[in-house]
Amino acid sequence: MASAAPFAKMNGLGNDIVVADMRGRSDRVSPAAAVALNADAATKFDQIMAIHDPRTPGTANYIQIINSDGTYAQACGNGMRCVVQALAAETGIKLFTFETVAGILNAEEHDDGLISVDMGVPRFGWQDIPLAEEFRDTRMIELQIGPIDAPVLHSPSVVSMGNPHAIFWVDRDVWSYELDRFGPMLENHPIFPERANISIAQVTASDAVTIRTWERGAGLTRACGSAACAVAVSAARTKRTERAVTVTVPGGSLRIEWRADDHVIMTGPAEWEFSGTFDPETGAWAREAQGAA
Repeated sequence: MASAAPFAKMNGLGNDIVVADMRGRSDRVSPAAAVALNADAATKFDQIMAIHDPRTPGTANYIQIINSDGTYAQACGNGMRCVVQALAAETGIKLFTFETVAGILNAEEHDDGLISVDMGVPRFGWQDIPLAEEFRDTRMIELQIGPIDAPVLHSPSVVSMGNPHAIFWVDRDVWSYELDRFGPMLENHPIFPERANISIAQVTASDAVTIRTWERGAGLTRACGSAACAVAVSAARTKRTERAVTVTVPGGSLRIEWRADDHVIMTGPAEWEFSGTFDPETGAWAREAQGAA
């Protein structure tokens, strides 16, 4: 493949990630290539994190994020940790400043291998999330699934972490809800003009929340970093928890801190699986026998 680009198959707490090295190239990963890679069991992913040359002075790289259905995403916290681990292994650098569609993002690999990503400042205004109609208080909006007099899910908190999120608070185990059935309907509900990530969240302590997420453009995922941040912020905003919490997702746990300066810091692991090369236009790929990201 003359036009092949290197990639690493990685994961962040089971959130399947393809880190594509597009540095020094003028092309982009096409939607068709994303769909083709996702159709292969070996490279099936939730997001592609495409590393491009920097566009803005003072940043290390521009990161484009592509969902498994070929659409684009503004944020992916678990994917950013994978990018940091890949670049840190290559360069020895531990501190990074990236540019994404959602803005400038700082990240750091710690000595213990965990990676912290500054996910930025949450936005609560209905137009910023965005919603299709005005809600003055986005800590709870009028939206429900099920009968009017006995809804299964209702009154979510909504917030933007660079991408739109809706969090439904539940008292029972998050696995007792059919998120695979409700997720597609809620993701595409008319109240969300740009669609939304849908999470079910159960507060288990003043510093602990358990969640499951239907991710916009990807479906059910084992982890969604931006959703963990959205849940943590919304839990603190609604007085359910403190501002520093452990968010447990199906793939493991993330530590989320909503700092006094309003920035949300996500800390967790990343894992390399294998590397290879692929055609950014078609998605045709080949595995490398050895090597690290």
